[in-house]
Amino acid sequence: MALLLTRADVQSALTMTDAISAVEEAFRQQQQGTAQLPLRTPIRIPQHKGLVLFMPAYIGGMDALGMKVVTVYPNNPGQHGLPTILATVLLNDPHTGQLIAIMDGAYLTAMRTGAASGAATKYLARPDAKVVGIFGAGIQARTQLMAMCAVRPIVEARVYDPMTELAGAFCRDMGQALGITVRPVAEPRGAVDGCDIIVTASTSKVPVFDGQWLAPGAHINGVGSHSLDAREVDSLTVRRSKVVVDLRSAALAEAGDLVTPINAGEITAEHIYADLGEIVTSKPGRTDANEITFFKSVGLAIQDVSTATKVYELARQKGIGQEINL
Repeated sequence: MALLLTRADVQSALTMTDAISAVEEAFRQQQQGTAQLPLRTPIRIPQHKGLVLFMPAYIGGMDALGMKVVTVYPNNPGQHGLPTILATVLLNDPHTGQLIAIMDGAYLTAMRTGAASGAATKYLARPDAKVVGIFGAGIQARTQLMAMCAVRPIVEARVYDPMTELAGAFCRDMGQALGITVRPVAEPRGAVDGCDIIVTASTSKVPVFDGQWLAPGAHINGVGSHSLDAREVDSLTVRRSKVVVDLRSAALAEAGDLVTPINAGEITAEHIYADLGEIVTSKPGRTDANEITFFKSVGLAIQDVSTATKVYELARQKGIGQEINL
């Protein structure tokens, strides 16, 4: 028997605090060498402009085994009435290999990405950070703000999105949900000036702000771009920052934010200060109130599998989901 968990089930079972705890532990285990994490396997479907990614992982220290299958089809909303990104997570019992859960992975993906930024922000942002600037107003921006509020005493968020109606809805929903001031800004600079934390969760392929705008002590989470032909932050931002990545090998294979300035000779790969696992386990994060820090995430399967394992545990405790016999 396997447990079937819908998007609504995942939402009802998982809190952001739970997700941050699970993801932080996954990065700790990865750094300690208990995780097996192959690079994701892509399959492109050019005739339908689609991309399929297979992301397996085993985390020995968490007794977690599973795989996420995620698809990216940009034509879905306009042609099929479906989201651009769809995902499913399969969990297996590492003792027997038996399938124990099938769950919606789209909301889980947003939560685990927010949770990784939350874990990074916990170690890299100033403890008194109170104002967040956000680029983008989609589902990922929502979980990013949830994560910031979970680890810092946030009182205000400023949101820039060229789709003003989307930004307005975001501000209404998130202000009510989080009990903080959330307001739209008309220009990109409004999401940087006076902000302690800046989050880029957009679909832009070019930098969304000027690195000259950053004040000493700022922290940036870059999560929207995850391919070599896209970048949300400019080279100046990278050069000014202490850079932490989820995993060096993944970042150097997929993060245009870093690979572009490396290829241009503006930085070297050694400019990357640490993997997040190093920060979680032993390496100092922020060491000065004035330093600028930048966490670049491309997303790892250990985040999906650790979060899905937590969802499964919580769902079992709360009696959520439907048993199915395959």
